[in-house]
Amino acid sequence: MQFDVEFDSGAFYPAAGAVELAEIAEDRGFGAVWKGESNSTDPMVLLSAMASRTKRIQLGTAIYHVFGRSPVTMGIQAATFNDLSDGRLILGLGVANKNIAGWHNQRFDRPLRAIREYSEIVRQVASGEAVDYQGELYTTGKFKLSWRPKQPDVTIMFAGLGEKMTHLAGRMSEGIVVNLANPAKVREIVKNVREGAEQAGRDPSKLEFVIKVRACINKDRDVAKNKLKQVLTFYNLADHYKDMVVDMGFAEDNRKIQEAYKQGGFKAAQAAVSDTLLENLPTIAATSVEEVMDRVQPWIEAGATRLLLPTVPVTDDTIGETKEFLRLWKL
Repeated sequence: MQFDVEFDSGAFYPAAGAVELAEIAEDRGFGAVWKGESNSTDPMVLLSAMASRTKRIQLGTAIYHVFGRSPVTMGIQAATFNDLSDGRLILGLGVANKNIAGWHNQRFDRPLRAIREYSEIVRQVASGEAVDYQGELYTTGKFKLSWRPKQPDVTIMFAGLGEKMTHLAGRMSEGIVVNLANPAKVREIVKNVREGAEQAGRDPSKLEFVIKVRACINKDRDVAKNKLKQVLTFYNLADHYKDMVVDMGFAEDNRKIQEAYKQGGFKAAQAAVSDTLLENLPTIAATSVEEVMDRVQPWIEAGATRLLLPTVPVTDDTIGETKEFLRLWKL
């Protein structure tokens, strides 16, 4: 069982401070630092800085989406990063949603086919072998890296929630990164991924299940709750995640949040997030690190092999709060 960290949730982390946090996380014994892609700092740039200041900790993208760059470019980046970091990259890939695709003038279409072809090209490019890929959505022409990578095998994980994507992760990737799933949903996802692996003749015991559980710590529990409700508001309005909230049995909660948003905007929607919803999703409002350690156990029992712990600061001192969390967490 690995415990991982992410410095990218509910607040802005200055790049230089995030690199310092990665050094502390390595010293404290965490397994990996992860960085997501949205409209925040770029994962590969920031993780490269972390790689240059660390030696052992793994460095993961959770998640790079397929619309922001060509698969050949992603393969070049992966090969370069793996050489730089001595093979410490975990490349998390996902299909995101229509909104993010639109940022890059792309169309959200055939997501299963898209990530299948994209990941196949990335692996081929990063290996250093010659590539001439002719797919239904992607073609490369003839391409080959100008150097032979020292670390030709890239570890790829998919972001997945639904049955088809989680099956595909089991068939094609080294594991899955799961966001916003309660323990019951995690058990369902783990089962789907394992089935996909078995159908493809792969050993499911070798797969990683990276499960994200956000934690906010404050002596005043209501302060921690309000900060996490801000995070949950975003997910209850976002494509795919809002459907997952409904699927987990919280259709009425989601409806109230949606209605509040239509009538009064984000603040009204945040006010509509109930304590019940907060307590039944992977969001832990705690008064101590010890409480968080106790309350994450259901996700571990549900099948997590790596527990990804984004801390959500409540003050502007994001670096200081997170340093304290890293110092107190017992590994």
